Amino acid sequence: MKTYKYLFLLIGLSIISCSDLEEEPIGLLAPDGFFKNTTNIQTAVDGSLTHAINEKFWGRKLSIALMLRSDMVSLASNETRRVEMNEFTTLGSNGMISEFWPKTYEGIAAANQAIAGAEDVDVADDIKNPITAQAYFSRAFYYFHLVRLFGDVPYIDAPITDVDAATSISRTPKAEVYANIIADLEYAKTWLPNTQTSRATPSKAAASAYLALVYLTMENWQKAYDEAKEVIDNAGTYDLALDSNFQNLFNAEVIDGSKEPIFALDYNNFEAPDNAYDQIAPMAGIRGDDRNLGGGWSVAVPTLEVYTTWDAGDYRRAVSMDDEASINGTIVPYTQFDVSGHQFAKNNPYVGKYARYPGLFARANARATSHNYSMIRYAEVLLIAAEAAVELGDNASALTYINKVRERARMGGATKTGADSEYTFAPSATPADLTGTVTVADVLEERKLEFAFEGIRWYDIARRKMGGAPYNVFDASGLEGAKPDFSADDYLLPLPEDELERNPNLTQNPGY
Repeated sequence: MKTYKYLFLLIGLSIISCSDLEEEPIGLLAPDGFFKNTTNIQTAVDGSLTHAINEKFWGRKLSIALMLRSDMVSLASNETRRVEMNEFTTLGSNGMISEFWPKTYEGIAAANQAIAGAEDVDVADDIKNPITAQAYFSRAFYYFHLVRLFGDVPYIDAPITDVDAATSISRTPKAEVYANIIADLEYAKTWLPNTQTSRATPSKAAASAYLALVYLTMENWQKAYDEAKEVIDNAGTYDLALDSNFQNLFNAEVIDGSKEPIFALDYNNFEAPDNAYDQIAPMAGIRGDDRNLGGGWSVAVPTLEVYTTWDAGDYRRAVSMDDEASINGTIVPYTQFDVSGHQFAKNNPYVGKYARYPGLFARANARATSHNYSMIRYAEVLLIAAEAAVELGDNASALTYINKVRERARMGGATKTGADSEYTFAPSATPADLTGTVTVADVLEERKLEFAFEGIRWYDIARRKMGGAPYNVFDASGLEGAKPDFSADDYLLPLPEDELERNPNLTQNPGY
């Protein structure tokens, strides 16, 4: 595991909140002379990536928002900001947005500092650029989240030292943001090594895989296919493969040995004082569950239809969902999960991916785990290739790539029940292979199951505009039932209200 260094403005290099823009702008340049060698560049890069594991980003705020906005997870609480996310009544004052927006820009600002500071380090390009390339990747990673969530966003690509300029920046058209993301990833792909000692450190494979996903999102099918195919064709060089056991991808004790993650956020057994730790397991966990010193908080809970419409022979369902639990010492099926007595307990199968194997470091309720969260993994590259191949009319390739993922899903493997007992899920008798013509709907369905509860489904819904025909995922026949407040405007989130108040040059998205 990679050990990140936490940087704070008090010691010269961390980034302050966007909410303090009027007083201290995001991207404040580090003290003169800080960047003297490549170790200093790496420190700044590590600081950039550290912002992603904060509770305000993937630790809870963004990850849970993405779950709630999908069609696979509903809300089991009455907190207003989460209700807004789940029901598509989101306001610009929503606390989840106002926290992950500045945290994302803090990550960008640290990347900008690394890139700018590298110019002061006088060493050969072949020594310096592979480290600086990590910062380019990090910047692209953050902006890719922002542009998919908000559309046009302020694009900052250098440390800001002029307060007046910082408070008057306007939104950059999303086409330009995408062009900059691609340029950053191309630079990263050029200079990053094929592999890294940790999947939490960007590699050439990570840059190429993200290029494939960016092009897929932009509906540039040929380039999406070409980038995905490059990763697939070089899987040996990049040390990539589908893990033979799907459960391993969500087991903090073995994930470091898996070849499937391409880029991951690694929580590193570390609990920082500013909430830089993981809370996904408790947020999605079962109330009163005897595991993990108190179980979960029953906030983000799948509806029953997610479970009942999922083929029981698909091993991924067994790994992804808990349909029994030990509550107060009694093993009960999901139909009795409300025996905990809590008002928000639901008699539905719960998310099981994150509570079973959180690692030895996990605190009460499985907070502050040792999990590595795969931001992109080899299975996604295969499905990117399959989807792009469908659009290009290459049915043979689409069949090849989607069936590789389907085959693994039916191989079975070792896992745990929700009652924390080990068992082996037998290989499925259901044929793995699709035959005939693969459709876009086939690939989207496979992505839905493969990446359930991993923060990917909402991005698929948004890019394919699945709220409307022909998918209609938010009507009465959807997994969560009708979402009457959903409209086409909801494919984008509102910009934070407090940012608009501070900066009159920022405009709000339509419908908000």
